[in-house]
Amino acid sequence: MNAAGQENAFRHIPVLLREVLEGLSIRPGGVYIDGTCGGGGHSSEIAKRLTTGRLIGTDRDPDAVAAATKRLAGLPAEVVNANYDEIPRIMAERGIDGADGILLDLGVSSFQLDTPERGFSYHNDAPLDMRMSKSGLSAYDVVNTFSKATLTDILYKYGEEKFAPRIAEAIVRTREEKPIETTLELSEIVSAAYPAKFRREKHPAKKTFQAIRIAVNDEFGHLEKALDSCVEKLNDGGRFCVITFHSLEDRIVKKRFADWADPCTCPPDFPVCVCGKKPLGVVVTKKPITAEETELEENLRSRSAKLRIFERRVNM
Repeated sequence: MNAAGQENAFRHIPVLLREVLEGLSIRPGGVYIDGTCGGGGHSSEIAKRLTTGRLIGTDRDPDAVAAATKRLAGLPAEVVNANYDEIPRIMAERGIDGADGILLDLGVSSFQLDTPERGFSYHNDAPLDMRMSKSGLSAYDVVNTFSKATLTDILYKYGEEKFAPRIAEAIVRTREEKPIETTLELSEIVSAAYPAKFRREKHPAKKTFQAIRIAVNDEFGHLEKALDSCVEKLNDGGRFCVITFHSLEDRIVKKRFADWADPCTCPPDFPVCVCGKKPLGVVVTKKPITAEETELEENLRSRSAKLRIFERRVNM
């Protein structure tokens, strides 16, 4: 795909845009990091509000980097081809000690889902891929080489798929005859393994594709590493905004934010804290922010989006 095609493909509506801009509490002279730059939807709106400040966008997808770089031309911004858990290194290389806001918009992008050859969707027939970075371990490798026990664990852990053993068994049985090469092949195997009475609830392959995608891209590993390493890089009063799209991601973010706000490990019956662990800041969103009705009507992707915000306080 050429640069113009990439830019057009990435022109999706950024989720919870108004809420993110308000949540970041943007300072015109501040430093902001969009760790999941995508096509630059959130990034461009952040950068437009800066004067002496700067924005750094990162994305592991080289197609996203090309599209976002073009979209952000002329704004105080740059885009780096890197994963968001590399933000501390990227800041250090640029001599940046602290950020005033960090945004993570998690999950697979609309562009990745809607580009059949990337192999993320069960709606189109394409090679099994699902690599956000377009390199490394692929869905083909997971499906055709991982043991039945490992596949079962992946489907349980990352997809909360209650029929994981049946699906893993069907995958292993099928690949003994020939490799499973395409998204449609995998989708049909999963559908056939599903009990008939449950096939009408949602597409049978939905949870399996989610689980394999998460495993291929080590999404939770990168998320946990990024959360732990980036919070210390926020300036006093800096905001950490994270948008999640399913309960597993949201659970990780919610727990981290709660631990940062109340890290004390003393037994509940201790009259005073003796562990010495100090809060890193405060949770701004006691409950996650979700899309309003108008956005839900305009942007289907916003239906499952949840925004949580944490504010760094250096001297608590």
